[in-house]
Amino acid sequence: MMKRKIGWSILVLLLCIVVLVHFADKNYYYRTLWYNLPGIFDEDIFYSRTIHKSTDPAIWPLSSDYNKQKLSAQLLDTLEKYETASVLFIQHDSVKTERYWNGITDTTRSNSFSVAKSFVSALIGRAVQLGYIKSIDQPVGDFLKEYSIGEKSRITIRHLLMMSSGLDWDEAYSSLWSQTTEAYYGTDIEKQMLGLQVKQKPGMYFEYQSCDTELLAMILVKATKMPLSEFFEKELWQPMGASNDAVWSLDHKDGMEKAYCCIYSNPRDFARLASLYLHGGNHNGKQLIDSSFIRQSVAPVNLTGILTKETTDFYGYQWWVISDYKGISAYYMRGILGQYVIAIPELDMIIVRLGHKRGYKINNHYSETYALLDEAIKMNRK
Repeated sequence: MMKRKIGWSILVLLLCIVVLVHFADKNYYYRTLWYNLPGIFDEDIFYSRTIHKSTDPAIWPLSSDYNKQKLSAQLLDTLEKYETASVLFIQHDSVKTERYWNGITDTTRSNSFSVAKSFVSALIGRAVQLGYIKSIDQPVGDFLKEYSIGEKSRITIRHLLMMSSGLDWDEAYSSLWSQTTEAYYGTDIEKQMLGLQVKQKPGMYFEYQSCDTELLAMILVKATKMPLSEFFEKELWQPMGASNDAVWSLDHKDGMEKAYCCIYSNPRDFARLASLYLHGGNHNGKQLIDSSFIRQSVAPVNLTGILTKETTDFYGYQWWVISDYKGISAYYMRGILGQYVIAIPELDMIIVRLGHKRGYKINNHYSETYALLDEAIKMNRK
């Protein structure tokens, strides 16, 4: 009798939880619990849009010393420690060294995570170039009416690019209740973004927030009157000569791209945006993005960090920045599980590293970032 009562009590409790979750509009909890934590091969668990490859793909040539320079033992130890899937070094527009692990190939698609933020930034630059957006100082409210009143009316596109919107957002993937977790596993990301409130004066403080990137994407959709993936395919992916189809995860069928993350592609095609930036926005004689926008994008915003109160000399317009490391500078895209696309102007080099884990943070950058830069410097000395 006691066991039966306990059983009924547990059943009633579970039913109450289900009802509460439903009426709180938090059904994404179930998907979160089922899939546990985000991974680099989550492509098949979400709806997506295909970003079709170029009809005239730009094939990366192999350098004369292709794969002849072995990766150092120190770097290999680091790469294997953090479960690397692939690493690629491109110099002077030719593939210099590449290596893949555990059945991964040069065409295997994996999740970009926040590497996607830099692509969204580039799409803003392209939209300005084409006249869809007059200026990055346009108010967000010009495109999203929910941002045309109150404190939110002060937020501009530039503020979003600089991660200084002042919006109230919780940036955490590991919490069931995080807004970022809801954005990843939820089914109405636009409603979530439009319901955000301002907590700080826009443009005053730097705070890394995925909502800022998602709002940039929503602006692009409104400005161009086409889905984000379609604009990306038409204006960057195909013009840059992508040799493989990519996909971009959606919040629901035919829905909105999870623009702050979740482009699935391969190392060689991810590298194309870094190449475009190293060439000042010009690809084969066509100016896809204005060079002045690119210079601004990869320069530090120098705002005060909302948490650290230190000057943000490590972040630009959705790009991470290293101004001086052993005599070189770099700017790069970064994803939460150690996805990196690094551009090194002084060496005319691009590094792509994709994998499952990342190391520890040193001065706002992760340990493996420095290990990759060290390897690039060594390669250039040989």
